[in-house]
Amino acid sequence: MARVVFLLVPQLHLLDLAGPAQVFSTAADLGFDYRLHYVAERPEVPTVQGVSLRAGVGWPELDREDLLVVPGWRVRAHGPPGPVDPAGLRWLAGHHAAGGTVASVCAGAYALGRAGLLDGRRCTTHHEVQDDLARRFPAARVVRDVLYVVDDRVVTSAGIASGIDVALHLVATRHGPSAAARIARSLVVYARRNGDEQQASAMMRHRSHLSDAVHRAQDLIDARYPDKLPLADLAAAGGVAERTLTRLFRQATGLTPLGYQQLLRVERAEHLIGHGATVEAAAHAVGFGDARMLRRLRARGRPDESQAAPSRG
Repeated sequence: MARVVFLLVPQLHLLDLAGPAQVFSTAADLGFDYRLHYVAERPEVPTVQGVSLRAGVGWPELDREDLLVVPGWRVRAHGPPGPVDPAGLRWLAGHHAAGGTVASVCAGAYALGRAGLLDGRRCTTHHEVQDDLARRFPAARVVRDVLYVVDDRVVTSAGIASGIDVALHLVATRHGPSAAARIARSLVVYARRNGDEQQASAMMRHRSHLSDAVHRAQDLIDARYPDKLPLADLAAAGGVAERTLTRLFRQATGLTPLGYQQLLRVERAEHLIGHGATVEAAAHAVGFGDARMLRRLRARGRPDESQAAPSRG
């Protein structure tokens, strides 16, 4: 029976811990051999969200099959690199040196860096502190804007909800993708994402504007991006004229409605292809009439933003 041991530090983020803990506890409920343990330097651990947690004190002996996970905490650029003391850092390094796997969520990567585990290795963290991580640990090879990275039993993830993704990946590595799929279904997770998928989806990247009309049109596109969506329907959803919507959409997002819809289609198709679908099957699943348009858009690197109407399928 493998142990999953979480190293808790002051001011940790609850979801950085709860996400992967839920994955492994659900795996145990489904019959996979995991036991969860929580350790800290002190028995009471305050969190950013104001709830204090209780943990065991001290650094237990681990077997190489055990997994050691460091959830992230609130970190500020140019501030202290992290609250893990030297004994905890030696424990991290020692477990890896003995053949074990060490993982981090978000700012937990700082602890791995201080333990010397990022030197010469590929790694990642939350997009807001990627540059700071690279500055503090110049020997690390920081991979930007991905969900998680695995390099020689050192596993780092982007943070917050991506802790679920990396935990599902670790389960899939040990027990196969069907086991991870069962857990994801139990957790009502929409899809198990690959590590090289972007931290911010197209929906997130183009939703930071303040135009209500464009948000309403995007709501419709987000919900029905594989469908034929006449520009008139999008304009009606936004409560503006067609020409006004096209102008506002480009001002708010840098895209036309068609460009945005195609971006969602391509991003979803890339996800399906990454999980084993053929280009043809992915193209049909996301609403393209055939695979030629999908191949052109993938080769181009981004959808054509010069068109002013949504795709007709």
